[in-house]
Amino acid sequence: MGQAKGKVVSVNESLVGVENTEGSVMNGEVAYIIIDGGKRLKSEVIDVKPGKLVYLQVFEDTSWMRVGDVVEFTGLPLSVKLGPGILGTVTDGLQNPLYELAKEAWFLERGMVVDPLDTKTKWHFTPKVKKGDSVSGSSILGSVPEKLFTHKIFVPFSFQDEYTIYSIAEEGDYSVNDTIATIKDESGNTINLTMVFDWPVKQPMPFHQRSVPTETLPTGMRILDALFPIAYGGTACSPGPFGAGKTVLQHSIAKHSRADVVIIAACGERAGEAVEVFKDFPELIDPRTGKSLMDRTYIVGNTSSMPVAAREASVYMATAVGEYYRKQGLNVLILADSTSRWAQALRETSGRKEEIPGPEAFPMYISTLISAFYDRAGVEILPDGTKSSLSIIGTISPAGGNFDEPVTQATLLSTGAFLGLSRELSDARKYPAIDRIDSSSQYPSLITADEVMFLKNLLKEGKTISSNLLLMGERGITNEAYITYQKSELLDAVFLQQNSFHPIDGVTAPDRLRMMFDMIKHIIDSPVHIETKEDIRSHFNFLRQAFIDWNNLKLDDSNFENQKAKIVNLVKQKAHAKENV
Repeated sequence: MGQAKGKVVSVNESLVGVENTEGSVMNGEVAYIIIDGGKRLKSEVIDVKPGKLVYLQVFEDTSWMRVGDVVEFTGLPLSVKLGPGILGTVTDGLQNPLYELAKEAWFLERGMVVDPLDTKTKWHFTPKVKKGDSVSGSSILGSVPEKLFTHKIFVPFSFQDEYTIYSIAEEGDYSVNDTIATIKDESGNTINLTMVFDWPVKQPMPFHQRSVPTETLPTGMRILDALFPIAYGGTACSPGPFGAGKTVLQHSIAKHSRADVVIIAACGERAGEAVEVFKDFPELIDPRTGKSLMDRTYIVGNTSSMPVAAREASVYMATAVGEYYRKQGLNVLILADSTSRWAQALRETSGRKEEIPGPEAFPMYISTLISAFYDRAGVEILPDGTKSSLSIIGTISPAGGNFDEPVTQATLLSTGAFLGLSRELSDARKYPAIDRIDSSSQYPSLITADEVMFLKNLLKEGKTISSNLLLMGERGITNEAYITYQKSELLDAVFLQQNSFHPIDGVTAPDRLRMMFDMIKHIIDSPVHIETKEDIRSHFNFLRQAFIDWNNLKLDDSNFENQKAKIVNLVKQKAHAKENV
């Protein structure tokens, strides 16, 4: 099929009008605009008007683009190259490896293209099929070792028919572009297969068998694992005002969660924060493996300083890669930061297309796009019975911290956990600044449902008493109420708050979480017999410091049990103080 051609007739920032001069054009296909110097700017067809007018969104800077510039249509949708070598890399939203681009020029020039996957590296291939075997799309041809995992080599997922293995490579070292298998279709035509294949990023990969998320994904953060859990295959959103800690929260989850693979989609984040990720992550050691954290990480960098059209591409690029590694039998976690700026890019494009605006000028279909994005998460049961998952956590940056704006509301309807960040808590230096009252989750916790309710009820009661304290002061409430308030503050200070910079308190394993919860519940359930509010306050200050010191000790530390006994004795003393009197 010959390529369709066209010429530029209008330029409105990233939206370019093109007159189709030759061949047919379809919505969603990739096109290249050829500017002076022969540079080819990648773009995507987003609207086909009656007649010959076509609108493209350009993924690069359109400065100095002129009316009359030639356009070549590929007939193919925007796709990602899938194969070994993705983990450990940093790419832009079009899968151009940023470190490799940096070798070509100090500044990222327009039209630069580098192979997404390293074509020189040799991978040790072990075949899993033999000549004469019957295969179809997603059948496993063999495997290669990739970082920490065994990377399966598939028949491309788009192949729907039955095929016969005509030849298969012997065990040995091959590059990603070497032919490792030849298959025959029912008509006898042969097709050569390599280790890589393309997949349209906006097309969800079909599940072999979909299951409901029911298992907690440990994150190492007590407030999440106990009160507002995230599930393997689940979805969550984290809205909050500027400076409330959204990015830090995501980075902590990326470093300490029990996901096998972490994908960071910096879809419109500020360049300074994204660069910090690029610099820090390669230097971090994964506490679970003792190796580089990048060995199980893939980063898509598309900052707010890049063209708006590329933000949308980066979200879908990350999701398609996540689905691919879910097919590998792994538990994948996508962290999208920030989906608000992705939505803002959609708003800009919609405005340039002169579509009818919805609330706050967002497209009328914004909720549909957000829902479709989060729907790509889920648990999959593979043909061999392996259960894998793709979880998605997206941050939202609502203007002025207003959670009633369209993006936040549409996301709340599409996600299973709501991790609302509070300006009040962040200003008080309480980390993580997740609202203890308004946040919620429909997923199972690492503690029981009754225990979760027990903690939430105490927090609500403590907040009510706190309001009364502001109005009436300590003299205006009873000692019993003041003790309840102090217990809720203790729960917040020693259990829900964590020091993310501390090597021990920064991450809490499930077994230690259970131990800590049992201790905090023992303190809350124990009576306190103290006559004055000053003594009550002093007692809980001693308890708080003793508990924090306990949090900072390793389980195998010789002082661990001694510190635990110290807390128990402090509780016991005040529980029996009245009897002693």
